[in-house]
Amino acid sequence: MSAVQRANTWEISDSENESDEVKPSSCVILDQDTSVNESNTSPSSRSCSARAEDGADGVKISSKRRRRTREEVQEELETRKAARDKRREEKEKLKEKKLQEQQRRKEAAERLNLLKPENFIKSLTAHIHAVLLRDAGCDVLLRTLDGFQWTNRIENQGLPNSISWTRQALQTEDEAEHGVIEEDQVLMVISHNEFEDMVMSHKTVTNQSALIGDMHEGAESLLQHLSKYLTRTTGKVVTILVMISHQQRSGSWGEDDFDFYLNQHHLDTEELLVHLQLYWNVAVHFLFGWQEVTDHVVALTKALSKRPYKALCGDPDLGFCMDGSWSAGVRVDRDGHGLAQVWTRQIQQLNRVSTAMAKAVTSAYPSPSLLLKAYEELPSEEERRRLLADLTVVGGAKERRVGPELAGRIHRLLTSQNPHLLLD
Repeated sequence: MSAVQRANTWEISDSENESDEVKPSSCVILDQDTSVNESNTSPSSRSCSARAEDGADGVKISSKRRRRTREEVQEELETRKAARDKRREEKEKLKEKKLQEQQRRKEAAERLNLLKPENFIKSLTAHIHAVLLRDAGCDVLLRTLDGFQWTNRIENQGLPNSISWTRQALQTEDEAEHGVIEEDQVLMVISHNEFEDMVMSHKTVTNQSALIGDMHEGAESLLQHLSKYLTRTTGKVVTILVMISHQQRSGSWGEDDFDFYLNQHHLDTEELLVHLQLYWNVAVHFLFGWQEVTDHVVALTKALSKRPYKALCGDPDLGFCMDGSWSAGVRVDRDGHGLAQVWTRQIQQLNRVSTAMAKAVTSAYPSPSLLLKAYEELPSEEERRRLLADLTVVGGAKERRVGPELAGRIHRLLTSQNPHLLLD
C-alpha cells in the first residue's frame, strides 16, 4: 500500500509542474483503486468535484431562465399593447382638453365682442307707443333712429305715450318668451297740457282725502294709467318728459316765461312731483320740443348699450378715482416705515407740484415737524416764506430750484390758522 501511495504522490507532483498548461479553474480527479478508502481522498479533490457538480447544475438553471414559453411572450406583448393604448388615450384626453379650452376662450371672446357697446346696441329695439305719432314732431325722433340704423317698432301696448326698450337675451341668461328681455328704463312723453291734467287729477284726489296713489275708477287720466302700470309691473324706472312744443314753435315762450308758468302752479306741481318721486320713483324733466326729446332718447339708448360691458368689466365702486400707483394708498408699518412717502404725497396734493419737487422738500426736511421747527427758528416772516425756495430739484434736463411760489404755498399750508384760506 505504501508503494502505491508514493506512486500517486509522484504523479501529482509531476502534474503540478505542468500546471502552467492547465487552466486555473480545472481540477484533476485521479482514479484510484477501489480498495483505497474514501477517507484517504484529499479535501481539495472533494471540493473540486463539488464545484464541478454545482457548475453543471448552474448551467441547467440558467438555461431554463432564458427560455420563455409562448404564453409568457403573448402576455408581454399584451402588456406592451396596453401601455401603448394608455399613452395614446392620455394624449387624446390632453388634446381634447386643449380643444375644449380653445373653444371656451373662443366663446368668451365672441361673447365679449357681442357685449361691446357698438355691437350690443344692434340688439336693442326701441318700442314707441302709437299715440306719440299723432304729433307731427315725432318724425324727428323716427328719422334720427333710422339714421343711426337702430331697430324701432310702433306698437299700441304698455304704458300710453311711452318709449321702452327690449334686447335679445344672451345664451348665459334666463331667456324670457321668444328670447327677449325688457329693459327697466321707460320714458313717458307728454305735452304740457297733459301734465296740467295730471296735476289737476292729483289735486282732485288729494282734496277728496283719498289714499296717495289710489285713483278713482272714473278718473280717466295719464296719472291713472301710470299708477296702474307701476302697480302691475315691478322693477321699472319711469321718467316723464314734459314737452313744451307749441310754445317753442311760436316763439312766445322763453326761459323766463317757463319759470313764471311753474311759479303759478308751484304748490300743486310740487305736490305732484313729490308724490311721483317718493311713492313711484318717477322723475320729471321739462324739455323744449321734439329735438330735446330725441336727444334724451339717443343718450338713454347709448347708456343702455354700455351697461352690460361695464358690468362685465367690473367697474369699481368709486369710478372717479384714478387708476395706478399714484392714487393708491401708502402702507405705514408700526415701526414708521412709509411715513416719508406719506409726507411726499401730502406735498404732491398741491397744484403744479411734481414728484421731483416734492422729494426735494422731503429730502431736506424728512418730516413736517422738522420743517415747522425750522420755521420757528427764523426771525422774520419773509425768511420763513423763502426757506424752501433755494432747494435744488433733482431730475430733468437742467438744474432748477423749488422757487418762492411753491415755498410760500407750503408755508401757508403748515402755518395758516384760517381753514378757508386758498393756498394757490
